[in-house]
Amino acid sequence: MSKVRERGALSGGALVIIVVLVVVLLVGLVGVGSYNGLVTRKERVASTWSQIDNQYKRRNDLVPNLVATVQGAANFEKSTLTEVTEARASVSRVQLPKEVPTDEKQLAAYIAAQQGLGAALGRLMVVAEKYPELKATQNFRDLQVQLEGTENRIAVARTDYIEAVRDYNTAIEKIPGSFVAGFGAMKPAAQLTIPEGERAVPKVDFGGANK
Repeated sequence: MSKVRERGALSGGALVIIVVLVVVLLVGLVGVGSYNGLVTRKERVASTWSQIDNQYKRRNDLVPNLVATVQGAANFEKSTLTEVTEARASVSRVQLPKEVPTDEKQLAAYIAAQQGLGAALGRLMVVAEKYPELKATQNFRDLQVQLEGTENRIAVARTDYIEAVRDYNTAIEKIPGSFVAGFGAMKPAAQLTIPEGERAVPKVDFGGANK
């Protein structure tokens, strides 16, 4: 009887060990799956942020050539050119790291500066409508088309970033993502605070395609 009890105790202990190992394995699999999912989401946030940053830089690079071209028009409004130049300078004073931004105030300041530049460029294009000789130059028309394309790509990239950040931040707030994110030192990404009406990816058209 004692040997039977010993064998029963041994088999019971082995069963407990097996159950524990299975539980540990399952927890490990869930943890690995959750971690990989968070990494994928974070990479998507980084990719969409890179697109925003690249398009803003592309627009910024267009400004000097645009200003130089517009200055060639007789009696062009200097206040409009000054506004564009100052807006571009404001953008250069607000820099963000190349990595995914995590400071929402810093991101908001950066986006506000970029929107200020976009608004100044829009007003410049409106003023340019008064100068047929300027609109007739090939260089101005080329810049107009490039600027339109860049503005539209910025709008698309911003929408993609908002969606990617929402997905990533939601994932690290839920279990098991919250535990895995803490273990992996993954911080929430800063979200863009753009009014809902501006997220519809508007088609920017300064009239370059029709004139």
